[in-house]
Amino acid sequence: QVQLVELGGGLVPAGGSLRLSCEVSGRTFSELDIGWFRQAPGKERAFVSAISWSGGSIYYADVVRGRSTISRDNAKNTVFLQIDNLKPGDTAVYYCAAVDKENNLPAISPFRYDTWGHGTQVTVSS
Repeated sequence: QVQLVELGGGLVPAGGSLRLSCEVSGRTFSELDIGWFRQAPGKERAFVSAISWSGGSIYYADVVRGRSTISRDNAKNTVFLQIDNLKPGDTAVYYCAAVDKENNLPAISPFRYDTWGHGTQVTVSS
């Protein structure tokens, strides 16, 4: 059974940076595509970024494109999401999610992913 643990959230001033990590266990990591989503209070869960099993395909939401980098270390079973120039609008709980690489649904769709972590809170102060 796949398990995901998000780490790296916290309180950050606007303009700062955070590096979130998603540690994966219970499944061959290189068989999994990983996505990041976030949910702010009163809002629906929204796509942030995704990376394919090989790292060869990467996706970003418009709201973070240009100030965010997703990467994976298959030797450490971990995916990283760096977000720079954080804004108060980035405040949310950030979740990572996993799905078998053979799944053909769009990477940006939360319905594609069948395993989710518990999330990590990111709060950006103005």
